[in-house]
Amino acid sequence: MSIWTRIADALAALASGEGLSAVFERLRTSPDKSVAFTIAVIALGAKMAKADGKVTRVEVTAFREVFQIAPEDEPKAAKVFNLARQDVIGFDDYARRIKAMYADDTAPLCDLMQGLFHIAIADGIYHPNENIFLKEVSEIFGFSDQQFTRIRAQFVPDAERDPYDVLGVAADADLKTVRAAWRHLVRETHPDRLRARGVPEEAVKLAEAHLIAINRAWEQISAARSSQDDFTLA
Repeated sequence: MSIWTRIADALAALASGEGLSAVFERLRTSPDKSVAFTIAVIALGAKMAKADGKVTRVEVTAFREVFQIAPEDEPKAAKVFNLARQDVIGFDDYARRIKAMYADDTAPLCDLMQGLFHIAIADGIYHPNENIFLKEVSEIFGFSDQQFTRIRAQFVPDAERDPYDVLGVAADADLKTVRAAWRHLVRETHPDRLRARGVPEEAVKLAEAHLIAINRAWEQISAARSSQDDFTLA
């Protein structure tokens, strides 16, 4: 049974007048959080897609890239997307409910932010209103400015990509500390870890951009430190 069938079954149980948020509330305490996670990405993504004043076909297509929607599941996915756009609760309420769902477990929230950034830049433009939207969501999730900057740098082409920010370490940290941070992030980005956090199989590919940025940051730092050592020895 696909995740879209499971969501469709949950939607079928809606009472008259209830919105997508009602389904989310019923599912967010479930041991299997993959359906609630998917609804969360779509709900916030659908609302963010209007942050720049319009919803483009490219932004809608971005959902297909994130979730790999099969042709037979497209009507179900479209229904969820449209319900999310029509839902009366605001994006900030959704963000707070999602934060409550995961409490202090920030890893799934980071996964979700990556999905939102993927949708935000799908049309090739990172609109200022999208940045405001994502910054507010990240603050509700409890992320620091440094964490937000690190995630943004993985997706936004013209964002500053400080390798130390990407790894979440100070610029004066010793190489052992930097290596430990790099290895920790690589482990946390492993597909098995994502699945254990309740990330649906369709969205595991979101970790690819994150992992590339992590490894590139380590390569930049280790190469720079090696050059410094060579200069000192000379």
